[in-house]
Amino acid sequence: MAWERRDRGGMYYTRSRRVDGRVVREYIGSGPAAELVALMDEQERARLEAERAAWLRERHEIDAGASSVRALGRLIADALAAELEALGFRNHRGEWRRPRG
Repeated sequence: MAWERRDRGGMYYTRSRRVDGRVVREYIGSGPAAELVALMDEQERARLEAERAAWLRERHEIDAGASSVRALGRLIADALAAELEALGFRNHRGEWRRPRG
């Protein structure tokens, strides 16, 4: 989405979009109508960027919470392993087994 200067000296607004996987340039024009379309495109880009930033913030919050849950899970697993070892169990290739006899 850009303003271009053509050979005849005027400024023209064009924008690119995808059609069937190919990038196609769409000629909008010049003058007040093109300025309005350019302003609308700019507002749409700003809205999309704000949505993306909000999504990224939410994702970082979820990732932080998930890392806390993983840390808690490791603590629980360590406490369980210590308790089972204290009761005489042994860990054989990831499987806890009772002592013989």
